[in-house]
Amino acid sequence: MTTLPRPTTTLTADDARRIVLRAQGLLGAPDRRAGVRGVLRRLGAVQLDTISVLARSHELVPYARLGAVGRRTVEAAYWTDTHAFEYWSHAACLLPIEEWPYFAFRRRAYRDRPHWHHELPDGVYDQVVKQLRAEGPLTATELGGAKKTNDWWDWSGTKVAVERALMYGEVVCVERRGWKRVYDLAERAVPAALLHDEPDDTECLRRLVRLAGEALGVGTRADIADYHRLKGEQVDSVIADSGLVPVEVEGWAKPAWADPAALAAPPRGRHRTTLLSPFDSLIWERARTERIFGFTHRLEAYVPKPKRVHGYFAMPVLAGGRLVGRVDPARQGRTLVARQVTLDGPKAVPAVARALAEAASWVDCTDVRVERMDPPELREPLTRELSVLLG
Repeated sequence: MTTLPRPTTTLTADDARRIVLRAQGLLGAPDRRAGVRGVLRRLGAVQLDTISVLARSHELVPYARLGAVGRRTVEAAYWTDTHAFEYWSHAACLLPIEEWPYFAFRRRAYRDRPHWHHELPDGVYDQVVKQLRAEGPLTATELGGAKKTNDWWDWSGTKVAVERALMYGEVVCVERRGWKRVYDLAERAVPAALLHDEPDDTECLRRLVRLAGEALGVGTRADIADYHRLKGEQVDSVIADSGLVPVEVEGWAKPAWADPAALAAPPRGRHRTTLLSPFDSLIWERARTERIFGFTHRLEAYVPKPKRVHGYFAMPVLAGGRLVGRVDPARQGRTLVARQVTLDGPKAVPAVARALAEAASWVDCTDVRVERMDPPELREPLTRELSVLLG
């Protein structure tokens, strides 16, 4: 058993919160020159999701850090010049292309996997690879069909094969077209210098633990494991050699690890005021969000409507380095509809108004309408603030 060093640094809970915000690109001046690609590199992973309300989650993540960056600019930054690849990390995520070699441990694990949910008909895998080599890039539909029936889980043999090839690393997704994956051979899409599985599992894990620690700023073993969905024992096996340093955080029950660069420079600068995607990496892990911000976050899109508390796609509001409320948004024409707004108190009203006004401008809305409000007495002050900001 490895003997781990004792922490020599103690952080207050506020110190830790500010370190986390800066690491996630939400404290200090945004790096507009690096842009969306800089955000992706900084975070190490941007989650994809099918839900689109104001925009899709992978668009909302750079918006939260950079402001009203154009949505076409976001897509181009991800997909052109082979800058990113899509793979299984925290969930289905966009990842910086330079990290391709370090997901070799996961590709190997998929290749060795004995059981799958979907059957793979004989010969279909080889046929899909052959077709992509001759005709690619192609969607699953262009390869021969994504589904056998209208049921979302009822994949065709072609879809099973191409998704299996993606997990093995023989195929990559080179863009999304109408939210459909567009597949091509990895040998064609991934730069030759990166197209290898040379790092062994230990090297891969060490790299991903280090990247998670840098993106988090400071985190517990469970926080670090969750970032790229590693197992606790995988983190344990490499963390002592990852370059992260042990710290104590006041009020945290578990030991923590920090990026030494984050400790070397005190976090300063302007706090971002913004709506956050429920899939933003700042709030991926519920226990961590509660520990750092005292804020319980739960996506209710898959909760039956009568049982929802905050709304279908409630977006936490970040202001002054705190999570101060939630907005469940929608769009009707050029009106951003705040179907439900939940605030911690009257002090949050100006910040939430600014966040709503900026989001409206970003999605080309000229008005904001507030429907349900909790507490209801804050509806009128919020509406008044919005009228001033929107002119």
